[in-house]
Amino acid sequence: MIKPHQIELPEQPGDALAAVVAMRLLADRLERKAVRQAIGDGWTWAQVAEALGVTRQAAHKKHAAMVAAATRHTGE
Repeated sequence: MIKPHQIELPEQPGDALAAVVAMRLLADRLERKAVRQAIGDGWTWAQVAEALGVTRQAAHKKHAAMVAAATRHTGE
């Protein structure tokens, strides 16, 4: 397995900035999926918030509508 410090950083600014955008998009997708799963598994918003390093209110504000929509879509 490659360790983060072993990954070569792009030398060109355009390549580096494109990598930043790609990583942000991936991180956002991963966060949404993990929050949906955590709430579906019975986690509280406080637990989700603690894991994300934000307040309960911030986690709820950012993700509650998405979780509710996903729940309606799957019929859970």
